[in-house]
Amino acid sequence: MVKTILSKRQEDILKQERSLLSDLRVLLSQLDAEPEDQQALADSIRQLDELFLLVIVGEFNAGKSAFINALLGQALLEEGVTPTTTAINVLRYGESATRTMENGLWVQTLPADILRDIVIVDTPGTNAVIREHEAITTHFVPRADLVLFVTSADRPFTESERAFLEQIKNWGKKIVFVVNKIDILETAQQIDQVVAFVADNARALLNITPEVYAVSARLALRAKQHDARLGGISRFEPLERYIRQTLDETERIKLKLANPLGVAARLIEKYAAGVASQQETLKIDGALIDDIERQTDVYQSDMERDFRYRLTEVDSLLYALENRGLAYFDDTLRLARVFDLMRTDTIKRTFVEQVVADTPQHIERSIDELIDWLVDQDLRRWQAVTTHLERRRIEHADRIVGSLGQFEYDRSRLLDSVGRTAQQVIDSYDREAEAAQLAAVAQQAVAETGLVEIGAVGLGALLVAVISSTVWDVTGILLASTMAVLGLLVIPSRRKEAKQQLHEKIGRLRQTLTSSLTAQFEKELGRSLNRLTEAIAPYTRFVRAERARLDAAQNKLTATQDRLTALKAQIEAMS
Repeated sequence: MVKTILSKRQEDILKQERSLLSDLRVLLSQLDAEPEDQQALADSIRQLDELFLLVIVGEFNAGKSAFINALLGQALLEEGVTPTTTAINVLRYGESATRTMENGLWVQTLPADILRDIVIVDTPGTNAVIREHEAITTHFVPRADLVLFVTSADRPFTESERAFLEQIKNWGKKIVFVVNKIDILETAQQIDQVVAFVADNARALLNITPEVYAVSARLALRAKQHDARLGGISRFEPLERYIRQTLDETERIKLKLANPLGVAARLIEKYAAGVASQQETLKIDGALIDDIERQTDVYQSDMERDFRYRLTEVDSLLYALENRGLAYFDDTLRLARVFDLMRTDTIKRTFVEQVVADTPQHIERSIDELIDWLVDQDLRRWQAVTTHLERRRIEHADRIVGSLGQFEYDRSRLLDSVGRTAQQVIDSYDREAEAAQLAAVAQQAVAETGLVEIGAVGLGALLVAVISSTVWDVTGILLASTMAVLGLLVIPSRRKEAKQQLHEKIGRLRQTLTSSLTAQFEKELGRSLNRLTEAIAPYTRFVRAERARLDAAQNKLTATQDRLTALKAQIEAMS
């Protein structure tokens, strides 16, 4: 701090504060805090090395310039009924009076004793017509060590003043209220009423018991210049004594140290709220992802269960065909029908008519239904996910509080991207092509068992072609036998062998068909689930990464707030 010798304890507190503010500065940078917030913190840190800063604020007609003139004992600032302060005026001590423009600020040096340890800042009115003046004032206030809020006795605590105080109260500044122009009031009772009105409104707004001084700056300046009798009437001396004596060196150091902490506290609160809001948003995003994953697990289990159930329909058709085949062999392969057995064409025809019947059509229809079901369920799953994402994107688009870097943009972009990907899958979904591909793969799988060559036949016909070969084998052997041998030995043996062969072939076919369809089903289901997982993966990674980042930021903000609270207590205990 400029021109100030600190005690060891004060130096230790200052060291702790610099460390805290430096850590907060890094943290705000990591959170991509708004540039003006980062600048406010940087300005406050820089203020630690400057003189005590007393900032005068209020409406343009409240008499701020007159008040400063009275404080200095000289009519150095222009006064008037229109906004005379159109830029910030910084008053510093100097052996001679000078006035220069520096970085958009008027800097005046004056040989006034009060300026040896204090810099006074006169600001444009809070209700100035030129709105950038108010913006300059608002941005300058965070640098103040003490704010003197000047209001007029004839218009105390106006709406514009209230709005201005709303803006600056969270900066954690010490604010002293000055009711100026009490000379226009007729009685002391009226003055007391105005003071009480200002105190009550300030207390309600700031949640503190404010210090309020009622003065006449105009009479105070006249008293200092040539008419001392006006000093008591102006009531200026108690306020001046407060500034000169109450704000002694220790008090100024305490306020100087507390100033950046007030700014830091406001920024911590703001960005902690922003982080908390985004964490809340991510909770809903995380719940959405968890819900999709949970529903995906249920979907997979339901699909596997339903597939097994649907596969039993094909299994039942094969069992029924086998039973008819066994019955056919019992009825056909016997001595009484030996002459029928010699008519190969008849045997083949009756086998097809009685055993095969419409089994190929039923098998093909069942498998087609199973494939259609699989394709439809896959499409419905994509549609459900798309609906989830779209609802999340629309319903919660305005939940974000505060601006923390690219979070909202990245999140919205990923939601849109994932939603578009899912929609593109739906839009390009060719149900007929998907079903045809699955059917072809299933047919190929059965053909590749080596039991039969694949041709331009359906899956049902392909299966029955394999089964029908049983009767071919039977009739071929029968034609090469004699009657006696047929009656006594061959027919019973061949009937048993034919039934066993039919049972084995159907068993192999059942196993082949089940294995082929199951393998293809699992492959297609896995492909569908993987496509979905890959589609939402960027969004999932973003949510999990941001959740970890924000949790870490929240922990750091909380730890910094704890350090700040402890440091404030040390500053308050300084004596």
